[in-house]
Amino acid sequence: MTTSILIVLSGSLGDIARALCLPAHLKTHFPESGLAWLVEERWADLIAGHPHIDRTVTFRRAWRVEAVTDVIAQLKRESYDISLDLQRIFKSGLLSLASGATRRIGFHPRNSKEMNWIFNNEHIGYQSENTSKLQHYLKFCEYLGLSPPERLDFGMRPQHPGAFRNQAFSSPYISVVMGSSWPSKNWHLEGYAELITKVLSAGRYDVLLLGVRDQAKTAEMLEKKLQSESVVNLVDRTSIGELLYILSKAEAAVGPDTGSGHLAAAVGTPYVTMVGPTTPERIAPYGCEHLTVRSDSPCAPCAKRACARPQYDCMGSISANAVFDKIHQILPELL
Repeated sequence: MTTSILIVLSGSLGDIARALCLPAHLKTHFPESGLAWLVEERWADLIAGHPHIDRTVTFRRAWRVEAVTDVIAQLKRESYDISLDLQRIFKSGLLSLASGATRRIGFHPRNSKEMNWIFNNEHIGYQSENTSKLQHYLKFCEYLGLSPPERLDFGMRPQHPGAFRNQAFSSPYISVVMGSSWPSKNWHLEGYAELITKVLSAGRYDVLLLGVRDQAKTAEMLEKKLQSESVVNLVDRTSIGELLYILSKAEAAVGPDTGSGHLAAAVGTPYVTMVGPTTPERIAPYGCEHLTVRSDSPCAPCAKRACARPQYDCMGSISANAVFDKIHQILPELL
């Protein structure tokens, strides 16, 4: 009997990257199932290219009436047996309910937010907030009776993007991610400059700067400060597919707790995470748990998007030397 499953997880990028290990696991146990994923428009290409996802339901993020009615209309075109609400907020609960799925499985009420739990009629068991988010997602498979996967397949198959065919990355490189969507997670310019200088001094690796529009000004300042042909600034110049490809070819990557770190881990690139306001046990990219550099600030982790106690500057307390030491664990030839 064919089972139709809907995964509701529209963002953020890091959450999506981690949860993309679920489709392969679900398909292994339910090979005849139809699997759909509800996602924000900006991440739709990541979902559409996944080999184990049959259909993408696209949500235009703006909360306009037409955006909501459009995504509900997309949901109504199919009949779902099971919805897995992996986002645990009001919006995802509402869309899970709108799917009409007979079984709407969500987080335990104590783990959900914004009254999300009232929209779902089944709930997984409670988990500590220190539980790895990836392992938390896998609890949905366990709830469905699936045994733990022997290995994780994130389904990401990076393709060489045409936009870079004329831009040679002939030298081995390290990808440096310039920031996060949380201002409180961002590292300081001086730290990046010191770290990259130490990397370049080995003479073995170029450095590719990655990030989104909010980090473009900082990246330009860093580029001017370093004045090196071995530093390539690609901040705000990559699509999601291009970003994935660049991360997949890097020898290593480094940056704050951000979605790019989880993309890197998903394609097998070691990612060094600088951790301030978040909990390393919860957010460390898969397989890179030993590569976290945590702040020793007395108020970390605070779980706040904006720093409430700037006198402590938790990200500023992370030294370039500590980050470099973690990269050196991956690439011993740096020294």
